[in-house]
Amino acid sequence: GRMVELIISPEYLAGGECVLIIDDFLATGSTILGLVRLAQTAGAHVVGVGAVIEKTFEGGRQALAHLGVPVESLARIVSMEGDQILFED
Repeated sequence: GRMVELIISPEYLAGGECVLIIDDFLATGSTILGLVRLAQTAGAHVVGVGAVIEKTFEGGRQALAHLGVPVESLARIVSMEGDQILFED
């Protein structure tokens, strides 16, 4: 997989805060899980995850299930074959 570097300045994330993570894509969930770890290390509590587009076939929602928080997306792509993108109804 590809390596992602995530940095959050301490002044923007303090212990005891409730955090809602919003990302452009939810695919494998690895970037969002990295953000969750950063938030938890700072003592913050992740209360939900939102994504603009979710690629349901990459398993990200399942990777986040253990967090026990709501995961919402605005659009869900169920397949990308050739030049066709199929959205969930």
